[in-house]
Amino acid sequence: MKVAGKTLLLCSCEGSMPIDPQALALALGTDPGPVHHQLCRADLGAFRRALAGGGAIVACGQEAPLFQELAQDVDADAPLCVDIRDRAGWSDEAAQATPKMAALIAEAILPVSAPDPVLLNSGGRILVLGRDERALLAAERLAADRVVQLLVPPVSEGLRPPTIRGFAIWQGRATQVTGALGNWTVTVHGLAGAKPSSRSLLDFMPAQPDAAQLQVDVILDLSGTPPLVRQRDGWISADPGSELAVEKAIQAAHDLLGEFEKPRAIVIDPSLCAHSRNGQVGCTRCLDVCPSSALRPEGNSVVVDTHACSAHGGCASICPTGAIRYQVPTDERLSRSIRTLLDTYRQAGGVDPVLLLHTEDCGMIAALARDGGGLPAGVLPLALHSVTAIGPELMLACLAWGAASVSVLASPANHRHAGPVTAAIDLVNRITAGLGLGARVSLQETADPEALAWGDVRPGLPAATFGAVGGKRAMLAAAIGHLRQHGPAGGEIVALADGDPFGTIAVDEAACTLCMACAVACPSKALTGDLRHLTLTMTESLCTQCGLCRVTCPEKAIALVPRLNPAADRPHLLKQDEPFACLDCGKHFAPRSSIERMVERLTGHSMFAEPGKLDLIRLCEDCRGRR
Repeated sequence: MKVAGKTLLLCSCEGSMPIDPQALALALGTDPGPVHHQLCRADLGAFRRALAGGGAIVACGQEAPLFQELAQDVDADAPLCVDIRDRAGWSDEAAQATPKMAALIAEAILPVSAPDPVLLNSGGRILVLGRDERALLAAERLAADRVVQLLVPPVSEGLRPPTIRGFAIWQGRATQVTGALGNWTVTVHGLAGAKPSSRSLLDFMPAQPDAAQLQVDVILDLSGTPPLVRQRDGWISADPGSELAVEKAIQAAHDLLGEFEKPRAIVIDPSLCAHSRNGQVGCTRCLDVCPSSALRPEGNSVVVDTHACSAHGGCASICPTGAIRYQVPTDERLSRSIRTLLDTYRQAGGVDPVLLLHTEDCGMIAALARDGGGLPAGVLPLALHSVTAIGPELMLACLAWGAASVSVLASPANHRHAGPVTAAIDLVNRITAGLGLGARVSLQETADPEALAWGDVRPGLPAATFGAVGGKRAMLAAAIGHLRQHGPAGGEIVALADGDPFGTIAVDEAACTLCMACAVACPSKALTGDLRHLTLTMTESLCTQCGLCRVTCPEKAIALVPRLNPAADRPHLLKQDEPFACLDCGKHFAPRSSIERMVERLTGHSMFAEPGKLDLIRLCEDCRGRR
């Protein structure tokens, strides 16, 4: 069976799962081939022939290391290995899983493009933080072939000095940490070195009067206290009360030596960022959710420290404008994967697919296949680097592309970082409910495979054809437009909540002077001011509810109104004013409301107490200069 120019090798895994080669070939648009019984052992000859004939795609994930090693032995390209067993074949519904198998294979053969790498270089200098014997023993072990320092707090359990000390021992209070793997700077107050004459218990020299700094590559935190930084490469924490956790942490710290690559997870377009304008702060959503403190304000925008970034992705999920784009994978690549899964599944005869988004290291699906009933035939799993990066635009697009529902599988251990995806799911369900489609997206936070649930699967909608071109707001508009078209409540305004990224503004016309400060500050150009015709207009589809217009308005005349409006793409008038004519020459030179407001405010002021002084405000610039 040829797929993408290579031989697709199918295996029933010793008859443990059914495979229909004719139906699978029809779904993939190719000719059928044999189904092997034991491709990784007795039928290895077929694999070798496929390598010699132009390359292989192996429908097996478990034995991928074996197939890759065999290809390396003959200088052949490594085969693409696709798991259709744990995700489809080992299931109580395996007999109906052919559309899913075809979808999984079709998605796997899509071209892969890796984001630009970020290089991290660690010299293996390790700082151990702790307060008891476990930290001391960890430092002793690591010091065998690493440069190690141990920092204990001023109040710590009595520690016996090591017989042979191959590492530095400090006492002090770590108060601040900056950097990431390879360039940590730890600020310590009361730093004091251990006395070489320490006898039964460690004793320390007098503390330094000023704050000191320790420069290290890796930090192993066995203190059992809340870490000074949130999730970041090169900071390894472990519960000192768990021997297994401490052992894993020691090994992880030891292994962080040399040059490492990690993906450049996010890119930021400053022109779209709604953080601030003219010194007024509007949107801080990304800063509020970043678990590694890798984002910081700079000018009107937000910038990222790529070395500190942990690829959490919540910033991209919650960014209302699309200024922050997640790159692991790119929106375009992810949309192609999802559409390929859904389209192939439907074309192969599948109906009402449930899209299951999970992390790459999730073991729940394999556990369910081995010890339970496996995934249902209509549940299509897709592995992501981080489910926290999934935003409302992608969830709504999945529904528009034909998914009956979307389920996000997250580890309960990472619950504290799940805020962005939880907020996105809540927003999407309120939108779909307002469109008459009901709640369509769920978050499953469980470590128990048997606790996975799919609920009542509603029929999916006709599939849209749009892609990820145009950015976040364009995808949101396209997805909502499609859902509105096919939903039973398509023409109604959906009320939303404060903080949601859709809506309009309410303008107090009596207070507004048409100074246009709001239009100048608006980063998305949702507000447009026309001084010639003295109008202020609003295009709701562009509004992100960032609040910059509200904080910029000198008259405090603006209030945010979160909502989803079917007419959001059409500009509407917020205020129009009459021009004020100069008392001397009659020239129109300002909005009437602006002049009247100035006169009102300055009436009674000492500078304008003299009769006729207020009339200066009612004169144009030329006439005022002649008086």
